[in-house]
Amino acid sequence: MNSARPTAHDGVKIGIVSVSDRASSGVYVDKGLPALKDWLTRALLNPITFEERLIPDEQAGISAALIELVESGCCLVLTTGGTGPALRDVTPEATLAVAHKEMLGFGEQMRQISLKFVPTAILSRQVAVIRGQSLILNLPGQPKAIAETLEGLKNEAGESVVAGIFAAVPYCIDLIGGPYLETDPSVCKAFRPKNALRAV
Repeated sequence: MNSARPTAHDGVKIGIVSVSDRASSGVYVDKGLPALKDWLTRALLNPITFEERLIPDEQAGISAALIELVESGCCLVLTTGGTGPALRDVTPEATLAVAHKEMLGFGEQMRQISLKFVPTAILSRQVAVIRGQSLILNLPGQPKAIAETLEGLKNEAGESVVAGIFAAVPYCIDLIGGPYLETDPSVCKAFRPKNALRAV
């Protein structure tokens, strides 16, 4: 639970899933879940309850975990890992298998951000979908790339150069009937039309 933030905001439940054969079997320590928790705790003003899963690269198991997290009340589910072209990378397939709607813009923007750093970003297959009243996002596997994708890129003056995907997440969750997410603008300024803003 993120208890250091103000409690005037709606409490939210967020699912975080790290997909890795080796980390889930104890070969090495998972870095995906701590990176997701760190960024979300800094970015959101809402009190957060995290539901965590560390699972192997198995399509049926990933799909089952996503459904379980959505049904448990997670308005947002973030995955990390398993989105490349390797034979064991099946996170996008598992995500699309549970989708009610696909949100193509998120994946397009994630690749645009990563292409600022590496040409192999075109090999990434991250997708975003809606299931019920929950948004599910596939993120990169590296902690640095997770933060860059969510937060976007800033210049030396701290001004946004490339928008991160999380700027659009709160309004998307509004539109599907989820809780009102408030962000810390020093980390990530959420965008909402004026008629969707709520006095907090």
